[in-house]
Amino acid sequence: MTLRALHDAARKTLDPVHYDYVAGGADEERVLSANESAFDRYLLLPRILCGSETRDTTARLPGARRAAPVFVAPTAFHRLMHPDGERATARAAAAEGAVLVTGTAATTAVDSVVAAAREAAPDPAVWFQLYLHPRREVTEALVRRAEQAGCTALVVTVDSAVFGRHTRDLRNGFTDLPPGHAAENMRDLPGAPPGSLTDIPMSAAPTWRDFAELARTTALPVLVKGILHPADARLAVGHGASGVIVSNHGGRQCDAVPAALDCLPAVVDAVAGRTPVLMDGGVRRGSDIAVALALGATAVGVGRPVMWGLAAEGEAGVRAVLATLRDEYDHTLALCGGRRNADLTKDMVVRRGETR
Repeated sequence: MTLRALHDAARKTLDPVHYDYVAGGADEERVLSANESAFDRYLLLPRILCGSETRDTTARLPGARRAAPVFVAPTAFHRLMHPDGERATARAAAAEGAVLVTGTAATTAVDSVVAAAREAAPDPAVWFQLYLHPRREVTEALVRRAEQAGCTALVVTVDSAVFGRHTRDLRNGFTDLPPGHAAENMRDLPGAPPGSLTDIPMSAAPTWRDFAELARTTALPVLVKGILHPADARLAVGHGASGVIVSNHGGRQCDAVPAALDCLPAVVDAVAGRTPVLMDGGVRRGSDIAVALALGATAVGVGRPVMWGLAAEGEAGVRAVLATLRDEYDHTLALCGGRRNADLTKDMVVRRGETR
């Protein structure tokens, strides 16, 4: 079962409005398509006579040591894809040895997500994604819920001072979740009755001081998601970030920014090894993972492919996505003469049409 086949099966299965919610991007969706096409501009230059019969693809991440450099990026409303929702995703990620980043906008509460992950593995790595809320006590309450549930890191999304303008959702009139669905992590918190797609209030003017204050409220590692500019990467490190995630929100925010992959090398240079650099956006095959790691990423996140796997085949579909990417990556690493992730280096990547 290929990722493309799972996507096609999901499209046939889903309500078209719900499909559009996940598949769509902001405005004219230029960034959405650029994230994928960026990988087509890069080619790998293999090394020869230096490989190994077996390879170690272990990735060491904040609060986790996983079997492959792939994590499940935060995506909202998994129960729109499948009745088991985030619980199925959690079991699949844990069984495949991948970090799961569960979101504030999950349709399953974080304690239930972590419990489901523990059904599949004794030591799952579940990170909790959150936004800086305009009311500090709400942000702190979410942090406490994540800690008590057993999450091993926090991921603060910082590219969403306002929601992106999702043309497909506007055309479809999709503004509210179906009956019985809610942003469960917001339940019982002030100012956020669950039910609407905009039930996740976010600070309209978050600052680095807000981030630093959040980091001081927890002993968990805190990563910053939504970095594109190298100066912001340096600021993140200076304000105590345990990792930065290069991301344009899957093309769902500003439709006039570069592809995430194109921003990765400059961010890696800016961080200069002081903290792990992760990225998401457009990863669709194992060779994409290899390109990103060669350009300096520690691991890559996948979002939409996980949702298609969930819609098509539930937990088994998510496992198929993660296993396929892991196996394709291991195969690519072998063909490039690598024994471990660190063997993929910047000099092994060229832009299409260029030569060394």
